[in-house]
Amino acid sequence: MRLSQVGFETDGRKIAVVPSEGAAPLDWRVVDASGDVAASGTSEPFGMDDASGQALHRVDFSGVTAAGEGYRLIVGDMESRPFAITERPWAGLAADAASYFYQNRSGVEIAAAYVERADLARPAAHVDETLTCFSGEDMNGNVWPGCDYELNVGGGWYDAGDHGKYVVNGGIALWTLLNAHERFATTTFVDGALALPEAGNGVPDLLDEARWQMELMLAMQVPDGAGLSVPVGRFGRGAALTFTEIDAGGMAHHKAHDVRWTALPMAPHDDPEPRFLYAPTTAATLNLAATAAQCARVWREVDPAFSARCLTAARRAFAAAERNPEVYAVGQFHGGGDYGDSDVRDEFYWAAVELYAATGEAAYEQRMRASPHWLGAPGDARANTGNISWPSVGALGTITLATVETGLAEADVARARAALIGAADRYVALRDGEGYAIPFGAGDYTWGSSGDILNRAMILAVAHDLTGEAKYREAVVDAADYLLGRNVLDQSFVSGWGARPMQHPHHRFWAPSTPGYPAPPAGALSGGPNSRSMADPVAQAMRGTCAPQACWADDVGSYALNEVAVNWNAPLVWVAAWLDQ
Repeated sequence: MRLSQVGFETDGRKIAVVPSEGAAPLDWRVVDASGDVAASGTSEPFGMDDASGQALHRVDFSGVTAAGEGYRLIVGDMESRPFAITERPWAGLAADAASYFYQNRSGVEIAAAYVERADLARPAAHVDETLTCFSGEDMNGNVWPGCDYELNVGGGWYDAGDHGKYVVNGGIALWTLLNAHERFATTTFVDGALALPEAGNGVPDLLDEARWQMELMLAMQVPDGAGLSVPVGRFGRGAALTFTEIDAGGMAHHKAHDVRWTALPMAPHDDPEPRFLYAPTTAATLNLAATAAQCARVWREVDPAFSARCLTAARRAFAAAERNPEVYAVGQFHGGGDYGDSDVRDEFYWAAVELYAATGEAAYEQRMRASPHWLGAPGDARANTGNISWPSVGALGTITLATVETGLAEADVARARAALIGAADRYVALRDGEGYAIPFGAGDYTWGSSGDILNRAMILAVAHDLTGEAKYREAVVDAADYLLGRNVLDQSFVSGWGARPMQHPHHRFWAPSTPGYPAPPAGALSGGPNSRSMADPVAQAMRGTCAPQACWADDVGSYALNEVAVNWNAPLVWVAAWLDQ
């Protein structure tokens, strides 16, 4: 039997999934710790489920509402692990998920006082990083000319399992945490709620954490007047590049990382490799514009000077992107990921929305209204409006217009809300047609599927907030239950949570299979099952042997299946905080 490994809320949805090829309903009962029957009934046969490769039945025991420990579900000769029913089964998950970001800070000691175990502490690494641009050959033999300046890009978060720092992936993670702050600052994330060095400074804790990344984003901005020679336009992967001189002032460098991949494992403070800035891109520049504009709004009362600094950077970045709209991440380099995106119309929309929300200025309103992503949501029949992810950020702009007071006409706000509710309806319909009752289809399991399902859960949560309809909240619970054990693998994809949690992430410091390296802290989210982008040797060995939902391994060597990353943990923070409300 498959069910959430962290228990259920008293008045909430309670679903278990039972593999069985029988066409007839199965008798089930829930017994309490004393063995007394709390509820009984018959299962709902589902039949063959493509995602899991199993024939399934569903058991709905939502009618059991009394709080208690030691409940068990019995179906025929099968019996579940004991489980609890409580008012707050997810209490603490948001804080654990948020701690991920502190523990992946660059440029500062991770102190034992702020982590759950002493072995998770580590010295500061990559402190006061003053870097220049990479010059020399990339992996395809293109010669990059570099630049004549240096930037201090210390701070920020390590992106994933390596020691790279990225503006694009950091941007969507930062936006998500700032959006969570706007929703939960007075409840889950009040000052002192998280274990942080800044706790007690009078600033809500999630803002303290987000500022660590915001400062890096600002530091990655190219100085005014700087000319750079970069590829302009689209190039095929591996193609020979031509370089064009541009006025790059105000753009944002795409990333900073090692010149070669470091060994696995490798503590950050042991990293021996030289590090460089890599060329600015339009996508990174618009990520900076969007998040810095969001910063200007969020910090306006908290720190007016920082707010003003962010707004200045956002304006510079947006103007630079408009001046250089086709500078893409086309180079391939050792030591870091590409994060390539050849369609930045969604980034332009997102950035224009955030600047409009921060300023109310007509120029930004006109820019966002002219976008093909105007008031779009995932699944709309328009350009690149797919799942929320680092290359598809248009829906973030629509969420802002639907939920933040901007001065936008009420009719347009209603259209934005209707678009998000329509996306949520599509996810609910998908959930109803999946054997494991999750808003995720058999063809959706690609790199970072765990983050994808949480971003869908965010849309569902927004729809619930806008309508009050229970079906949307139930679908968020279904997504959480999947990640916490209700899946074909009987696996919690969150470290430290559940009877069978992920334990061996692809991470250069959290690597317990090597003596001297610690197990991951609670609250780190695995990238999850991936049947479409099986890039590493562990995943490649599974190709063709696993159903989509089963294509996963708890293996430090598998970056395609079990890496951790800021853009996946950020929606875990958001959704866990929302559920715990």
